[in-house]
Amino acid sequence: MKKLITLLFASGALIASVFANVAMAHEYSHGNIDIDHPWSRPTPPGTPMGVGYLVIRNHGDKEVMLVGASTPRANHVSIHETLMKDGVMRMQPVKNGLAVPAGGTVELEPHSYHLMLEQLVAPLKEGELIPLTLEFKGAEAIDVELSVQSLDADMDMPDMDHSGHKMDHSEHKMDH
Repeated sequence: MKKLITLLFASGALIASVFANVAMAHEYSHGNIDIDHPWSRPTPPGTPMGVGYLVIRNHGDKEVMLVGASTPRANHVSIHETLMKDGVMRMQPVKNGLAVPAGGTVELEPHSYHLMLEQLVAPLKEGELIPLTLEFKGAEAIDVELSVQSLDADMDMPDMDHSGHKMDHSEHKMDH
């Protein structure tokens, strides 16, 4: 009986571990495109902008372009790039989309390429899943969910406050 209980406990732990790993993986696939770990950060009340990060893998033999995205949680989503210029961090829209080469990977991550969720209809809260549709040229649209993760999840990355910036798609100067 003791061996049976031990076996059942071990089996339960293994099953829980598998489900936890599947939940943590947070991956989406459609055709030749894989989207890995789409996530965002919580936003303070009144902050009109949020961010979206993810990894795009193109397993196809032709380049595809991420040309846009949409979510019911924001009035507009745009693709941006963060650059350091003359000691000032600048954020600017990516024109004509973001190329994902054949057989290649593009990461949208802090201080690099990212999605700007503009004119949020409500703050993004830790633990939420935010529906997002990624639009491509050369591939079909993919529906994903951004997992809103704690600001403490990535302590080595300083946060960027976008609350005082206009949504006019011109170059944004970041005051830090």
